[in-house]
Amino acid sequence: MPDRLSSERTRTALASSARISVELMLVFVAVAAALWGLARMWSVVWPVIIALFLTTLTWPLTRVLRRRGWPAALAALLVTVLFLVAVLGIVALIAVPVASQSGELTAGVVDGIEKVREWAAGPPLNIGDDEITAALDSAAARVQGSVGSLVTTVATGVATTVSSLVTAVLALFLMFFFLKDGPRFLPWLARQLPGRLAKDVPVLAERAWDTLGAFMRSQALVGLLDAVFIGLGLWILDVPLVLPLTVLTFVSAFVPIVGAVFAGFVAVLIALVSNGPTDALIMLAIIVVVQQLEGNVFQPMLQSRSLGLHGAVILLAVTLGGSLAGIVGSLLAVPVTAVIAVTWNYLREQLTEAPQEPEPDKLEAGVAAPAGDVARDRRARTDLA
Repeated sequence: MPDRLSSERTRTALASSARISVELMLVFVAVAAALWGLARMWSVVWPVIIALFLTTLTWPLTRVLRRRGWPAALAALLVTVLFLVAVLGIVALIAVPVASQSGELTAGVVDGIEKVREWAAGPPLNIGDDEITAALDSAAARVQGSVGSLVTTVATGVATTVSSLVTAVLALFLMFFFLKDGPRFLPWLARQLPGRLAKDVPVLAERAWDTLGAFMRSQALVGLLDAVFIGLGLWILDVPLVLPLTVLTFVSAFVPIVGAVFAGFVAVLIALVSNGPTDALIMLAIIVVVQQLEGNVFQPMLQSRSLGLHGAVILLAVTLGGSLAGIVGSLLAVPVTAVIAVTWNYLREQLTEAPQEPEPDKLEAGVAAPAGDVARDRRARTDLA
């Protein structure tokens, strides 16, 4: 006879599935509510996140100064000033050489446009000057017809720039306070929380902090590798502004996807206007190879080792973050995933029951024990003998 399903077991399985489904729905609702709250407070949350990123980069120097007897406020102030000077130095390192060679670059751009125009006038395109002029007139008419939208776009850009400056200043001040008072945060937090939360939350916060530091260090190492290889390519091709472009490549690596594309576009453009289309194509090939190695080899390997995440998980996280929240999502995808993994591992540690060893007195008294426990006890006795 064929086996028949047990109605009691079926009802139990369905009841368990329904209960688990309701519990999962409640969890999803809670997560959605938390994300909605973060979105409403994003103007405050985003500077805090940037400040935490900057603090992980500057905390090692602050820790060294504090261990040598520096007051907390003085050490934090010095490190903050040094960081600001370093940022301004990087900007000057990029801007000054570009400004000094702006005349040559402008002439190169004009020559490049002229070469493109001559190439378009010949076969196979055979685009004449009249057609180019008509296209320019059409473009000018479209621009004139969309003056209102252009004004709106410019106003939006100005507002975005002002908001970015405010965010940067706020993040800088928050970084100073984090460097100054950071070590006192976890003890203070433990005093504010009741019961077991006073132990669990500080431990999770400390592990998340370590994970964030590992992410920033791995990202800096990836940016350094990009800058070295692309800088070598620029130097071999004798492209001008090698040092500014190398620094720009390193800095842009902290903004996933868009940063690398922007730095590569600038390098290819300068190679085109200074050395011609052949060197520009070679530079483009070098950048594509380096960025492919970065995205598929360097970044997954380094971050998987430092963060404890598999390379495939990192790639999927960056893809999902970029599709959900653009540049910001790509930037936060890996650290958020790592923090989620840290939280899950801690919860699993707390929820896992410790294996119970068989009690020797009960075994000797003849109390029945599970077969696995008896077998382990026999093996232990044999080893001891």
